[in-house]
Parts: sequence; structure tokens; C-alpha cells
Amino acid sequence: MTRSGQEYLASLRDGREVWLDGERVADVTRHAAFRNTAASIARLYDLARDPRYASVLTADGAHRAFKVPRSYEDLVERRRAYKVWAESSFGFLGRTPDCMAGGAAGFAAAPELFTTDGFDGADNAVAYHRRLAEGDLYPTFTLTNPQIDRTKAASEQEEDDLVVRVVAEKDGGVVVRGAKMIGTAAVFGNEVIVGTIEPLAPQDVDHALCFSVPIDTPGLKFLSRTSYEGQARSVFDNPLSSRFDENDALLVCDDVFVPWERVLTYRNVDATFDMWWRTPAYVNFVHQAATRFWTKLEFLTGIAILLTKANNTYRLPPVTQAIGRLMGRVAQAKAFVLAAEASYEQVDGGRGGVMPGKEISFAQRIMAGELYPAAVQEIKALAGGGVIQLPASAEDLLHPELGPLVRKYIRSPGHPAEDRVKLLKLAWDALGSEFASRHEQYERFYHGAPHVYLMQQAWEGDTDSCEALARACLSGYALDERTPQR
Repeated sequence: MTRSGQEYLASLRDGREVWLDGERVADVTRHAAFRNTAASIARLYDLARDPRYASVLTADGAHRAFKVPRSYEDLVERRRAYKVWAESSFGFLGRTPDCMAGGAAGFAAAPELFTTDGFDGADNAVAYHRRLAEGDLYPTFTLTNPQIDRTKAASEQEEDDLVVRVVAEKDGGVVVRGAKMIGTAAVFGNEVIVGTIEPLAPQDVDHALCFSVPIDTPGLKFLSRTSYEGQARSVFDNPLSSRFDENDALLVCDDVFVPWERVLTYRNVDATFDMWWRTPAYVNFVHQAATRFWTKLEFLTGIAILLTKANNTYRLPPVTQAIGRLMGRVAQAKAFVLAAEASYEQVDGGRGGVMPGKEISFAQRIMAGELYPAAVQEIKALAGGGVIQLPASAEDLLHPELGPLVRKYIRSPGHPAEDRVKLLKLAWDALGSEFASRHEQYERFYHGAPHVYLMQQAWEGDTDSCEALARACLSGYALDERTPQR
């Protein structure tokens, strides 16, 4: 049986070490910077127990994201579950519990990748997946090394504890020290998997490990970025940032002890990299992310439609064309999801089930990073200056002297001031606020830097077929066929 929202919230009250603005946060479920987002995540768990959604979201007593898909139909069912949760936050909560759940299912589909000469993590990988699914836990991850000096390998940095590494071995496990960045939603999780998704140099064996530990593990610190939820005036004034700020945190390991049963890879550069790329884990990430991205574009396009109708410009030909372009982009985002499912591939000859097609999944990363900023700019152009000239807060509407002025001057035909202000504040929170700027940057680099995923696309794509088709044309004529056709 899946957890209730209240059970999830209770699991966060474990003494975890979260820092914000120079102060330690005693309870993320009650702190003004985190409580609304925690409540939004709790509602996801409640949806899984709601009779209207239970059959869509769960299978065999667990969320469908934990299931290792065995067929195309299983992929479709998993996507439908992703879609329900994505719609709950309008696509603005990206690293919800189903994200890494899919990654864990990817590990379980190909556990043999975790067996190496020096360490066998296969049983631990399977146990990791089982532990999460049976406990309905929220797994998070931190996989990016701090941006200190990108020209040097992890072991060549100016200090030896900048990137997470092993500093000691003990009978029961290892001691690790160092940091990882961009722990998106990590402060809301139950476990955090710490690893490296980028290639490591051969000499980086001390940094070549992956493990998962509870968030309240002693020595584990999370340094939160600015909280947009904490800065929000109210839900009316900041309807998205006040409820769906999943936060990003720097993870610091201060001599953290990791039991051997929590270690997935150890002192193996290849295995630490391959666990993401040679199992279905990363492609499963993309399946969840692409479904959320499609949902987010639907939402933003809906805002554009409402804005143009409120401005009484919806029927103008240039505006209709702009809406058509946005709808085309929504269809494009949807098509990538459906195509990845339809082009599914077998894992380990079918023994590990199936996964979405790798070529289409990797291409989605290119599309999303380029499309999102363009869509945002288009909707900003449709919104015009109305999103700038807004009352400072809902208090202006309620003020006995200011309220009548707002109602007189900030309205449009068929849209009284309260409705118009509400819409424009939603649009600004999605398009122009600091929260919105974070999301634009987030979508640009969600799947890593372009120079990485563009090269991967060239490696993974069927370049041979493209080249063969061009060569077929070249081989179909010769120099002596130079007489013009009449």
C-alpha cells in the first residue's frame, strides 16, 4: 500500500540537516521556505490512494514508476502515471518521487552492470529498488560535481575534498567527504543517491563510487539556495512559486559513514558511469521528464490562450498564428514521448524488460532545451506590458480606497479586475519572476550541457543510415550522365 501524504510529511521530521540563510531549518514541513512545497508533494502521495487515480498511479501496491516495464503497454501505463503527477503541479515540480523511482527500476532491470572485479554491487542495486518500492520512499539524487575547475579531473582539483571521495575504509563500510551540487528537491526526499553521471578520468578511482543514504545520515548537510516559496507574498500573488518551489541544494558530506550494503559501485570509473548509461536508468529519467515537459508546455500555452482572450486579441490573425505555433510545440513535445515509447528497446535481450527508444529519448533533450526558452519568449510577447503593471499584492484589491481604482483601471471586457489580476500574476510567476527565470535555466540544462548531449546524439543516433542514404543518391549517377534532361 502506498503512503498517505501525512505519512510522507511525518517521514521528513527526522532531524535532517538543512541550512538556509545561515540558519539550520528545524522542520521543513513547517518552515515558511519549504512547507507549501512539502504539502504539494504530500498531495501526490494522496492521489495514489484516491480511488479516481489509484489504478493509474499504482500496480502491485507500488507506484508504477517502480515497475520494470516488460512491454510497450507497460511503458504507456507508466507514462499515464507520470502525467497525473505532472498535471498536479502543472509541470513545475520536476524531480518528484517518480523520477528516481524510474531510475531505480532501471538498475533492477540490469543489475549485472554493478558487478565488477573489485566490488559486486548487484545485490545492493536490487535491494535499493526493493527498499524504495516497498517503503514508497522518495528517492532523490545529486550527480553533478562542483564547478571549481572544469579543466581538471576530480582528483586534480586544488583541494582533495572538493568532489565526494572515499577517505577511509572500515569493516562495515566507507567514509566519504566532499560535495555535489544541484540536489534538486533533495531536502524533500527520504534517501539521496550520490554518484557521478559524467565520465571520470582513470586516476579518479577515489571518486568513483555511488551510494544511497537516508537524508538524516550524520554528517550529511544540505545548503539550500534562495527559497522562492519563502519570498512569496501569498498564493494569490505567487501561485506557482509559493507552492511548487522544489528547491536546489548543495550537498556536503562531512565524513559521512556509508554501510557497504548502501554502496552500488566502488572504485570503478567505468561502472560508476555505466550504471546510468548502460542500464535503462537515464532513459527512464527522460521518460518522466519528457512527460512533465509536455505537461508544462500545455500549461504555458493555456496561459497564452487565457491572456489573449482577456486582452481581446485572441481572434487577431497574428495572435492566432502565435497560438498555433505554441500548439504545434505542445504536439511536438507529446510526439517525442509517444515516439520513444513506440520505438522501445529490449533490455538485456528482453531479460530486463523494455525501455523507451534511446535515440528518440536523447533527441528529446535537444528539443526541450531549445524549445522552452523560445516558447516563454513568445508568450511574453503575447502578454505585453500587462504583466508588469500589476498591484503589488492582493491587499490593494482589498483596500477601501485603492480597491476601486484597481477595479476601474485594471480590467478588460468580460474580465473584472480580480480575475484579470489573478491571471496576470499567474502569468508573471510562470514567465518573468525569479522563480520563472530559474525554470528557464533549469529546462535549458535539465539534461546537462548542450556540448555533451549533442555529441551523445551523434554517437547514439543511426548516422550510418543517414550516410548510406546520401551515398545511395551519389552512387545513382556518374560523370558521363551530364546531358541535361529534356
